[in-house]
Amino acid sequence: MSLPLAARLARRELRGGLRGFRIFLACLALGVAAIAAVGSVRSAIEAGLRQEGAALLGGDAEMEFTYRFASEDEREWMDNAALAISEVVDFRSMAVTDRQGNAERALTQVKAVDSIYPLVGSVGLEPDMPLEQAIAGSGGLPGAVMERVLVDRMGLSPGDRFRLGTQSFVLMAVLTHEPDGAADGFALGPRTLVRTADLADSGLLAPGTLFSTKYRLDLPDDGTLAETATQARRRFEGTGMRWTDARNGAPGISEFVERLGAFLILVGLSGLAVGGVGVSAAVRAYLSGKTGTIATLRTLGADRATIFQTYFLQIGVLSAFGILLGLTLGGITPVLLAPLIEARLPVPAVFTLYPAPLAEAALYGFLTAFLFTLWPLARTEDIRAATLFRDALSSAGYFPRARYVLLAALGAALLVGAAAWFSGSSWLTLWTTGGIAGALALLALSALLVRALARAGATVSRGRPALRWALAAISGPREGAASVVLSLGLGLSVLASVGQIDGNLRQAISGNLPDIAPSYFFVDIQKDQMPDFSERLDTDPAVSRVDSAPMLRGVITRINGRPAREVAGNHWVVQGDRGVTYSEDLPDRTRLTAGEWWPKGYSGPPLISFAAEEAEEMGLKLGDTLTINILGRDITATIASFREVDFSTAGMGFVLAMNPAALAGAPHSFIATVYAEEEAEAAILRDLAERFPNITAIRVRDAIDRVSELLAGLAAATSYGAGVSLLTGFLVLIGAAAAGETARQYEAAILKTLGAERRRILLSFALRAALLGAAAGAVALATGLLGGWAVATYVFDTGFTVIWPSALAIILAGITVTLGAGLLFAWRPLAVRPARILRAND
Repeated sequence: MSLPLAARLARRELRGGLRGFRIFLACLALGVAAIAAVGSVRSAIEAGLRQEGAALLGGDAEMEFTYRFASEDEREWMDNAALAISEVVDFRSMAVTDRQGNAERALTQVKAVDSIYPLVGSVGLEPDMPLEQAIAGSGGLPGAVMERVLVDRMGLSPGDRFRLGTQSFVLMAVLTHEPDGAADGFALGPRTLVRTADLADSGLLAPGTLFSTKYRLDLPDDGTLAETATQARRRFEGTGMRWTDARNGAPGISEFVERLGAFLILVGLSGLAVGGVGVSAAVRAYLSGKTGTIATLRTLGADRATIFQTYFLQIGVLSAFGILLGLTLGGITPVLLAPLIEARLPVPAVFTLYPAPLAEAALYGFLTAFLFTLWPLARTEDIRAATLFRDALSSAGYFPRARYVLLAALGAALLVGAAAWFSGSSWLTLWTTGGIAGALALLALSALLVRALARAGATVSRGRPALRWALAAISGPREGAASVVLSLGLGLSVLASVGQIDGNLRQAISGNLPDIAPSYFFVDIQKDQMPDFSERLDTDPAVSRVDSAPMLRGVITRINGRPAREVAGNHWVVQGDRGVTYSEDLPDRTRLTAGEWWPKGYSGPPLISFAAEEAEEMGLKLGDTLTINILGRDITATIASFREVDFSTAGMGFVLAMNPAALAGAPHSFIATVYAEEEAEAAILRDLAERFPNITAIRVRDAIDRVSELLAGLAAATSYGAGVSLLTGFLVLIGAAAAGETARQYEAAILKTLGAERRRILLSFALRAALLGAAAGAVALATGLLGGWAVATYVFDTGFTVIWPSALAIILAGITVTLGAGLLFAWRPLAVRPARILRAND
C-alpha cells in the first residue's frame, strides 16, 4: 500500500516547481543531447550513403582489380550481367609543367576514364562544359581536368599544357565536383581526370606498374543485386576481385563514420558521468533541504519504503523530463544545423529525426540518472526522525543497505553492457569505463586529500587571514570541494587526454622526421631503369641512404586452405592488397625471429617470410600455407620464417617476402626510398623526374601533411565531445557555487561583524576558488596524462611524451573556470547587511 501513498506525496511535492533541480536537469539534458546529436549525425550520414550509394560508387556495382585489367572471362561475365560497363583506371603520377625554363611538379591522383563515365551522376567543371568535350582536348592534344588546389599549386590556367609521364595534355577546365570521389578513399594528391586511351604512350600503365582498375556496372532493375553479388564472388573467388555495390557505395567512409560515431558516443558517456556527479550532488542537496518534510513524515508513521518511493518517483519524473529535454535538443539541433553540417561533410547526409539514436541516448540517460540518484536516496532509509531534525544527511552512513548496492552494481553493468552493444567494441568500452571509474576514484581521493591539506594549512597560515579563511572554508563540508574536484576534474581529464593523444599522434608521424624517415618514395621504377636510377643517387654526397626492392601487390585469399577472413578475422593484412617483394639473400638490416631464409638459388615450392608481429596477431605459425593472388594468379606458399618489420619509421616495409623463383615471370616494377638532406631534395626530384618521367615521387613530408589534416579533423571532433564534458562540469560547478551562496552570506556577515574589510573577504573567496580549480586541474592533468599514455601505448602503439602547452592549459582552465564561478556568486554575500543575516540565523 506504500506505493500509491508515495505517488500521491510525490505529486504534491512536485507542485513546488523545479527549484533545486535546475542543475540536475541541465546536466542530464546536456549529456543526453550530446549522445543523441552524435548518433543522429551518424544515422544521417549512413542514410545518405545508402540513399546515394549508386551515385557515390558510380554505378549499381563495382568490380575492382589490383594492378591489372579484367581478363576476357571477367569481361564476358560483366557483359552478360550488366546493361552498361564503365572502366576506370586509378593511379598516382607526377604532373609536370614547364614555366620559364623550370619544370614545376606535383603529385596527383589520376583517374583515367572511358567515354561513358560517369554512369551515375555528373562531373562539375569550371567553366561549365560536358566532360566529353573537356577530355577531347584541343590543338591536337588530349584534354584533362584538375582539382582547383592542383591548378593553383602548379600555376596553371585553362589552355595551359602539362605532362603525365611522357604524354602531354592541355588543361581544359577545373574539376569542381567528382560524383564518385567519396568512394575512392584517402588520396595523397589532388585529382586529375583524363581519358584512358590517351595514356597509351605515357609509360604509366606498363606491366607491373601500380594501378587499379574499377569496372562500374549498370545492372537491370530487377531486384537481384544481392544474387548478382553472390554469383560474382563465387565465380571469381581467389582472383583478387573485390566487389562493392550500391547497398554500401562507400564502405571505407561508412566504416569510418561508424567507428568515429561509436568513439564519440563513448566520449559522450564521459560527459554523462560528469553530469552524474552533478545529479548526485543535486539530489543530496535537495534531500538536505527536505529535512523537515522527511522528519515530519517519519514522525507521522511513514515507513522507510514510503519515504524512499516518494522521492524516487519524484526524481524519476524529473529525470524523464530532463531526458526528454535532452532528446529534443539532440534530435532537433542536427536538423536545424543541417546546411552547415552538410557543407563540411564530403558525403551526402539525410537529416531528419531518427528513433534509434534517440532511444540509445534515452537508455543511457535513464541508466545514468538511476545509478547516480539511487545512492543518496537509499541513504535516507537509515536515518531516524530525530536525527533528520538536527542534521540532515551528514550523520548517515556512506554505504546504504546491501540491496541498493546490488541495484547500483546492476545499473552500472547495464550501462556498460549497453555501451558495448551500441558501440560494437567491447574492448574499447571496457577501457573507457575503466578510465572513467579510475578517474572518478582518483578524483574522489584527491578531494579528500585537498580537504585534509586545507585543514592543515589553515592552522599554520597565521598572519594571512584571507588565505586562512579560504583554507578553512575548503576543509569544511559546506564548500563542496568534492563536487568541484569531481565534476570539473573529470571534464578536464577527458579534455587533457584528447589533447595528449592528438599531440602524440602528430609527434609520432612528424616529430623526428628528418632523422628516421626517408625524403621520398619512388614507385613504378622499371627494372631496366634501376642501374641509372641508383647511379644518380649513389654519387650524390647529400644522399645518406637508398633502399630499393622489387614491388608487387597481392591479396591473401586463403590461409591453410580456408578463406583468409575466417582465420584472421578483420585483421588489416587481409582487408586489401598488400605489398609483396622477393629477395635472393636476407636483406641488410633484416632480423629473423624464427625459421630460416631460403638458400641461394632455391627453386622448390614457394616460400614466404612473414612479418613477425602481424603473424602473431593473425595466429600464424611456421609451416602454415598462404594463398596469394597476384595479378589474377594464385600462388600457394609455405611460411618459412618470421622477421622484424618496423612500419613506424615511414621507411620500406613488406609484410610478405617470397623467394625469387616463386614470382618468376610476374611483371613488376621497383620501389625505392631515398634518405637525403632537405636542401638537396628538389634537385634529386628534378633530375630523376627528367630522366624517368614514368616514375612517381611521393614526398614524405607532403604525405605527413595530408595525414595531419585528417588527424586535425579527428581531434576537432573528439574535442567537441570533451567540450561537452567540460561544459557539464562547469554547470555542476555553478550549482555548487549557487548552493554555497547562503553559507557565504553567513560567513561574510560574521567576518564583517568582526571588522573584516570587503576587499579581504573577496580575496578569501577568490583564493578558495582558485585553489580548488588548481587542485581539479592538477588531478585532471595527472589522469589525462595517464589516459593519453594508455591510448598512445596500447591503442596506437606509439611512444609518449608530455605535450606541455596542452597540459599547462588544463591547469589554467581549471583555475579560470572555478575563479569565474566563485566570483559570480560572491558579490551578493559581500553586499549583505550583517544584522539581517545574523537575526535570521539566530
